[in-house]
Amino acid sequence: MVFSCRHPLKALFPKKNDACISSHLLSLLNNFETSLTASIAELVPKKDDHFITVSWMIEAMHSLCETHQSISTLIATTDEDLPVSDMEESMYADIGSKLLELCTAFTSELSRLNHGNMLLKIAFSDLEEVSLSHIDSWRQHMASKNPKIENCVEVLSSLVESINDNLHHGLYKKVKKGCEEEKVLMRALYGVRVKTLYIFSVFAAAFSGSSKNVLKITIPKVMEEVEEWEEEKEEEVIPWEEAFMELQNMIMNTFLSNKVMVIKDVKAVEAGVEMVYAVVQEGSVPSSLMVEPLKQSVMELSEKVDLVSKETSCLFDTVTSARDAMFERLRTKYEDELAESN
Repeated sequence: MVFSCRHPLKALFPKKNDACISSHLLSLLNNFETSLTASIAELVPKKDDHFITVSWMIEAMHSLCETHQSISTLIATTDEDLPVSDMEESMYADIGSKLLELCTAFTSELSRLNHGNMLLKIAFSDLEEVSLSHIDSWRQHMASKNPKIENCVEVLSSLVESINDNLHHGLYKKVKKGCEEEKVLMRALYGVRVKTLYIFSVFAAAFSGSSKNVLKITIPKVMEEVEEWEEEKEEEVIPWEEAFMELQNMIMNTFLSNKVMVIKDVKAVEAGVEMVYAVVQEGSVPSSLMVEPLKQSVMELSEKVDLVSKETSCLFDTVTSARDAMFERLRTKYEDELAESN
């Protein structure tokens, strides 16, 4: 899935307009983008592997939660003199609702994985008599499809379209001569959206088992020129772009080498279960050397899945709180406008 967009940031921060942006706001933006760059760089896999791991998923979701908390803080910091902007309303009313839908889908799949782990714990509770019926139930459960995950592709596509529409046909045009606070937020929100969309697409691919769900995000150096600035030819530098492209390329080159997205921890448990199943079917009793490491792997997988769920809940709560705060600001805004009209 390809997400290619013309560069929205040149319209927001052309070189000739730098003097119009206060040093305070530029400092806020620089600090945010420095933090965003570091958080993306930390997600670049340190070792070559052909699988994604649950540990990486924990780190990625935790990173997203922190990024959304940071953008909420940035919005609150510029809030005193800044009314609710179109781009903020779009972020938390339209895009935010879809992010919550994806969080719910991921939580559903994580619960499904842990239900499978519970079946395995029961199956291996008695080493002398491994329960093939529970393993069969686990097999059937893991082979089933989660409709919420199947729907993620459609939701991600709508998010891509929403961002493209906002950046190229609506919001950035409204702020190119607007207040400097809006420009700071627009640029920061752009980074948040790109990071969020990409990581969510990796999760969707990992859960569905299909690498085609991973977005390939292209950020061209130069956007189509805005009429007033046709003489501007210098390229806009995005601090986090290099780190993001390294993350994306690493995932493309390693995780997607076989065009099959597999969660390493889950794959290891599946392989172990099949080995035990084959031994029991032959009428033999599997040795403790075979079963005990598998039981430990199942326990560790359950604990890690719980941590991914915890971080996903954190992100869900952060986006919900930001959306509620925005709605409260909208209510105040409309009440003030109504009072003025009377």
